[in-house]
Amino acid sequence: MRIVITGKGGVGKTTLTALLAHCFAREGSEVFAVDGDPQQNLAATLGIPLSETEGIIPLSERKTYISEKIGAGSGRGGFMVLNPETADVVDRFSKKVGDGIRLLVLGGVKNAGSGCLCPEYTLLSAVLRNAAYLPGDVVLLDTPAGLEHFGRSIAQGFNIALIVSDSSYNAVAVAKDLSRLANQCGIPEVILVVNRTGPVTGRNYIKDLGAAHFTKIWRIPDDTCIPEHEPSVLPAVERGSPAAQAVRGLIHAILTLKADKR
Repeated sequence: MRIVITGKGGVGKTTLTALLAHCFAREGSEVFAVDGDPQQNLAATLGIPLSETEGIIPLSERKTYISEKIGAGSGRGGFMVLNPETADVVDRFSKKVGDGIRLLVLGGVKNAGSGCLCPEYTLLSAVLRNAAYLPGDVVLLDTPAGLEHFGRSIAQGFNIALIVSDSSYNAVAVAKDLSRLANQCGIPEVILVVNRTGPVTGRNYIKDLGAAHFTKIWRIPDDTCIPEHEPSVLPAVERGSPAAQAVRGLIHAILTLKADKR
């Protein structure tokens, strides 16, 4: 399974990605987590100590490796390799996170959404495009808001989209638009995840939009354990908090969907 997690800013994409990583790992899956958000918070949210996260160099800043793979110098002169071989990126730059999880931090690229052909964007796109060849039973990609940055590469490398929203109309409307982009990318399974739900989340617009645009709607309850131990989600997973239990249920729902498609 190659799963992209996207949605409006501030709805909990990185938290969901980290919860999924730990819950999948505890189910026995080998997980490869990719931080594609320029904020680069996934490492801390997975539970890596802050003293270590500061030393993680994102792939977009690995200038020697980029030059080696893409072939363009700092002056952007000469020819670039547009489909570089990136099989060694895992061994060289990923980080082990506990049992069953590895992390690769991509970093940010300026102007990537405007058809940028800079070496950094070319390399990161190749890594995502070849997600089928990344290690692990499950690859999770945490993204910045939207799918525009690496849309074509995500289309080729990922087969499930989890679009995260809260219960506000604005966030659900953004999720609806993202479902359209995911469908245009050819991603077969698009699931709406309504995060931090409470007693007012039985709103009709969630049901109406969900029925028309998503394979499934999944709700994750508001959970005080998450902000209490921020940034790490490990305490929530270890305690089996409500959010962690809901994510385990989401995993089983995804597995059922995949089984039904066979």
